[in-house]
Amino acid sequence: MSVGSRTGKKRGQDDSGRPGSIWKGKWAESVAICLCLLLLGLFVSCKEGFHMDELLSFELANARFNPWIVTTQPEGRLAKFVRNEIDGETFGETIGNLVETVKDVIENRGASKLLTYQADVYEEPVWITAEQFKDYITVDKKDAFQYLSVYFNVKDDNHPPLHFMVLHTISSLFRGQAKPWMGCVINLAAMAAVMALLMGLGRMLAEAGGCREEGRKRMIGLCCGLLYGLSCGAVATTLLIRMYGLLTLWCVAYFYLILQKWRDRAFDRHNIRLIFVTLLGFWTQYFFLFYCILLAGTVCVLLFREKRTRELLHFVRSMVLAAVVGVAVFPFAIQDVFSSGRGVEALQNLGTGFAGYGERLAAFLGILEERTFGVPFWVLLCILAVLVLAGRGQKKIDFQREKKTVREPGPSSGKGAYIWMLVLPGAGYFLLAARMSPYLVDRYMMPVFPFVILWGVLLLYGLLSALEGRYPSLRCRKIHAVIFLAVVLLQVWGLWQYDGSYLYRGYALQSGIARPDYSCICIYDGVGYYENLPEFTVYERSLLLTFGQLENRKDRESIRELDKVAVLVKPGNGYDDLQVLELLEEEYGFRLESMGMREKGPHGDMIYFMRKDM
Repeated sequence: MSVGSRTGKKRGQDDSGRPGSIWKGKWAESVAICLCLLLLGLFVSCKEGFHMDELLSFELANARFNPWIVTTQPEGRLAKFVRNEIDGETFGETIGNLVETVKDVIENRGASKLLTYQADVYEEPVWITAEQFKDYITVDKKDAFQYLSVYFNVKDDNHPPLHFMVLHTISSLFRGQAKPWMGCVINLAAMAAVMALLMGLGRMLAEAGGCREEGRKRMIGLCCGLLYGLSCGAVATTLLIRMYGLLTLWCVAYFYLILQKWRDRAFDRHNIRLIFVTLLGFWTQYFFLFYCILLAGTVCVLLFREKRTRELLHFVRSMVLAAVVGVAVFPFAIQDVFSSGRGVEALQNLGTGFAGYGERLAAFLGILEERTFGVPFWVLLCILAVLVLAGRGQKKIDFQREKKTVREPGPSSGKGAYIWMLVLPGAGYFLLAARMSPYLVDRYMMPVFPFVILWGVLLLYGLLSALEGRYPSLRCRKIHAVIFLAVVLLQVWGLWQYDGSYLYRGYALQSGIARPDYSCICIYDGVGYYENLPEFTVYERSLLLTFGQLENRKDRESIRELDKVAVLVKPGNGYDDLQVLELLEEEYGFRLESMGMREKGPHGDMIYFMRKDM
C-alpha cells in the first residue's frame, strides 16, 4: 500500500507539508519567503566587516593546503611540499608526482619525503606581502575547486568540512574576492529552506493537534515561517559567515523528515533522504549530534512503546549506517570530539556538573528572548492563558457538543508523540549547548531559534483555540487574523531594534584608508590580526608583531629601510598606542604624519601613518 493511500490523498496532493506540495498553490507562502529574503538581504548589504572566525572560514576554505596564518611561518609545511613536489608544469606531470608521492608513503611510511618535509620557520615574525594575504582568503585560477585542500585544512581545525567546501565553491566561482555576500548567500539559501520547512511543520503539527480547517492550518504554517524570517535570530544567522546557518537547516530538515515518517508510519522504507540529511548535519557541525541523538532516541522509545518493531529496526539500521559513513568519510571527527582542544574543553564543561550552570542558562535564555520573540509576545501569551483560566467551565458542555460536529479526530498516533518529538530534542539541545558551549554567544543557539518560533506559534494557536472553548462568541477567523497580524508587527518592531551584531559597521572606513604604497606594522594581542586580513591585502606588505616582539626585535634593518609605514595598533594588555609610537620614533626615527582612524573602529583599532622625511 502506498503512502498516499494510507493518508487518503494522492501523491502531490498532500497539503500537510509534503515537500512535493509545499509550493503548489502556496502563493502567500512564496511571497512571505521572498519578502523575508529581501529584508535579510538588506541586512547583508549593511555588513562591512568580519568576526575573526568569519575570516578564518575564508582561510580554511581558500588557503591552498595552508590552514593557519603563522607570523614566523608564512607558508605551511604541506603547502610548501605541494608547491615544490606535487605541482607540475602540466596536468600529467602533477598526476605523476602525486602517484610517486603515494608510492613513497606506502613504502617508507614515516621516513617518506612527505612526512619528513620541513617548512621554512623563522626565528621571529617576517614580512608577509599583500599577495600572500590575498592567497590566504581568496581563490585564483590555480586553486579553484580544490576540495582536497579544504579537506586537509579543516582536519587541523575543530569542525567538519561541509560548510568550508560550500564557501570554497562560491569563492571558486567569484575568484579574487572575499566579500560578505559570498558567505551570507549560503545562509540566505538555508534561511529560505528553513522557512519553507517551518511552514510545512506548522501545518503538520496543527493537523496533529486536531485542526482540520485548511485555512487555519495554512495560517499557522505561514506564521511559523514568516515569524522566523522576521526574527533577529534569522538576521544573526544570515550575517554570521560560519556553519550555523547550515546547521540550523539540517536540524529542522531532520525533524521534518522524522515527523513526516512518523505520521505516515514509513520508517521501514525510503530512508535515503533521512540518512543523507543526517550525514550533512554531521559533516557541518558536531553540535548536530545533540539534536540528532536526542530526537532519534525519542523516536526509538516511541516506536518501541507502540510496538512498531519493524520500523524501529529499520530506523536504527539507517542511523547506524549514517554514523558509519559519516566517520568513514571524515574520520578526523573522532579526534575533534574527544581529543582536540575545543573538544576536550566542551567535555570538561559537561563534566563540571551544575557549577555555574544557572548563570549560563540565564545568559542563553536571554539570547533566546532577544533572537526569537520579544517580551511583548510572551506577555500576550500570559494574558491569553489568564483569560482561558478565567473562563474555565463557561458553556463548556455546549461547546464540546458543538466541537464534535466541527472537528475531526487528529492522526491515529495521538498528540503525545508529536509533543515529545517537538519539545524534548529542542529543549535537550538547549540544555546541552548551554553547558558545553565555550562562549556565551548566540551562534551555539541558532539551531534552537526556529523551534522556539514553532513552539510560540503553536502555543498561541492552542490558547486561541482554548479561548473559543471558554467563550464561543470569540470563534471568529477575523479575531485570529488580527492577533496573528499583531504578533507579526511586534516581530517587525523587534527587528527594527536589531542590535547590529555581525554587521561591524565602520570597518569599511577603516579598510578604505589602507594605502597600497605603505607597509603596515600591526601590533596585536593573541591572534587579533585575523580581524584585519582584508586590510593586509591592500598594504604593500605587513609585519604582525606583539609589542614584546617589536621591543626585542633582532631584524631591525627591515624596518629601518622603510621611509613610511602605517601602524595598526589593536587593543591588548601591557601596551597602548602611545607606547608603540614612541618606540617607533625613538628606535627607527619615524614621525607621526597623520592619524588614520581618529575614532576606534569596530574592533577597537587605532591606525597611524608615520614617515621619516618630515
